[in-house]
Amino acid sequence: MKLKTKKPTTPSQRHLIQLNTGYLNNKPIIKKKIKKLSHLAGRNNSGKITVRHKGGGHKRRYRKINFLRTEVSTGITISIEYDPNRNSHIAAIYDILKKDFFYILAPKNLKIGDIVKSGPNAEPKVGHSLPISDIPIGSYIHNVSPKMNKPAQISRSAGTFSKIKEKSLEYAKIELSSGEQRLISPKCYATIGIVSNELIFLTQLGKAGRSRWLNKRPTVRGVAMNPIDHPHGGGEGKKSGNGKTPWGKYTKKGRTSKSKNKLIIRKRT
Repeated sequence: MKLKTKKPTTPSQRHLIQLNTGYLNNKPIIKKKIKKLSHLAGRNNSGKITVRHKGGGHKRRYRKINFLRTEVSTGITISIEYDPNRNSHIAAIYDILKKDFFYILAPKNLKIGDIVKSGPNAEPKVGHSLPISDIPIGSYIHNVSPKMNKPAQISRSAGTFSKIKEKSLEYAKIELSSGEQRLISPKCYATIGIVSNELIFLTQLGKAGRSRWLNKRPTVRGVAMNPIDHPHGGGEGKKSGNGKTPWGKYTKKGRTSKSKNKLIIRKRT
């Protein structure tokens, strides 16, 4: 069973739903790929809060992930690990050719002992990284680079993927799991498969304390504030009228994206 619940001996356990992660290695194996990660609590260099609702949380150490797998490599999977900095799992790989270790995003169904390759001569198999021009149309890919020789930024979250729709000499059309379609260079690299931990959306934290462990602070409604703190604040009854942000901007104007990327054919639905 992939989902597990606890006997509700306390109120916080009544609605708790977790994933069964007994097969994961919680202790990182590759020590040299780990560095200290300091929490800024949403503040900038002058100490002002620029991102609200952040602060506290458990200490974390960052695992350096290889998001640019363009070099010729043949590795073997030695461990599937938990990463506190992302909702997907990571895989520790030992490079047989360079005799070195590195981390990658673990695709779905990758197991310990599997061989993963990268480079222009790699076969289109799960976990292999190769140019989009060498990947068959209709394949599921993740860890996609938006530009040549640039680290991957597309389809990196748990359970996400992109699908190759069309290919030509100049462009390849991919469809993201959100429904967005965009053009991309066929020379960009991508990894075959779907990102692991695809059932993470079924989990429930169960109590507010688990959110605090994840560096999340409470979110207060604007109508519960004073007039000086929010445009919705104050008054004797319920708020009425147009919705506004804490800074007085209207929230119901329609699309709020300012992206002018001409390679995006269709926006998210």
